[in-house]
Amino acid sequence: MVEGVGGTADAIAAIGLDFADERVEASVSRVLAEVESELRRNVVSADPLVTEAARHLLEAGGKRFRPLLVALGAQFGDPEAPQVVPAAVVMELTHLATLYHDDVMDEAPVRRGTPSANSRWSNSVAILVGDYLFARAADIAADLGTEAVRLQARTFSRLVHGQIAETVGPRGDVDPVAHYLDVIAEKTGSLIATSARFGGMFGGAPAAYTEALAGYGETIGMAFQLSDDLLDIASESVQSGKTPGTDLREGVPTLPVLYALASDDRDAASMRLREILAQGPVTDDALHAEALGLLRESPALKRARETVRSYAEEARAQLSPLPDAAPRRALEALCDFIADRTG
Repeated sequence: MVEGVGGTADAIAAIGLDFADERVEASVSRVLAEVESELRRNVVSADPLVTEAARHLLEAGGKRFRPLLVALGAQFGDPEAPQVVPAAVVMELTHLATLYHDDVMDEAPVRRGTPSANSRWSNSVAILVGDYLFARAADIAADLGTEAVRLQARTFSRLVHGQIAETVGPRGDVDPVAHYLDVIAEKTGSLIATSARFGGMFGGAPAAYTEALAGYGETIGMAFQLSDDLLDIASESVQSGKTPGTDLREGVPTLPVLYALASDDRDAASMRLREILAQGPVTDDALHAEALGLLRESPALKRARETVRSYAEEARAQLSPLPDAAPRRALEALCDFIADRTG
């Protein structure tokens, strides 16, 4: 593993990407190290409170998955191009901004193992700091050119539509599973797609490569988010970054839960699981433990794993226009990791 600064090696290890080529790994590590430095520089404000609050989630860590996709996308052109690092910073600042807003929407007390900004300060401060980070991202994007600004704005539009859809829930006769997958595509897939696209664009890759990278990014983003859903249920550790069963306790309708609720299986375990889940948030400790155990053994979890694997394989197929070289194999390794991380 090539060591970077600012937690770069830890970030790569957290994602689980095993580079087969030392030159690609060194190049990606360099980009991520520079991104980390630029992130810390760009959250500074003339107001000490804004600086402290804006640094709050940045210093709590994170996988830096979006900058990683920028760095890998740039490998299909010139990864040393001067706009690659700023492009990655735009993506991560945009992502961080959404986390501040998400925590307010979800009334979340904790993020990345530390008190959330809204619980430490207030909802108003968290919302405004998220706005500040969006503004910083837009300012950097302006230096990258009109197309970068347009793509960031369109991505932001998708993020907002995804948040609205999640907040309102499925309307009419919309299938809850289809609705949930659409939300994931808008809230998660969109930003990861733009990250991979930015890597190709600002690395100077051919247009066909850049389009392939964007398609890969959206699909691998879906797989990555859905695999986190499964880890919340299947992991005995804090591998997912939170206490296992948190989504279940908070009543968050993740894919395994939606599959379980939609099931018409008549065996005793499936019927009992549906009975518990239909009540909404499972806050009682005994019921929570029972539901978690039933979910871990359920056909719904198996089906959700198959869904994650199908997205990972679809992402692999999106790579076919790219040259069969070390950067492509790194992206394929990411497919393997995500498909395998939930068992």
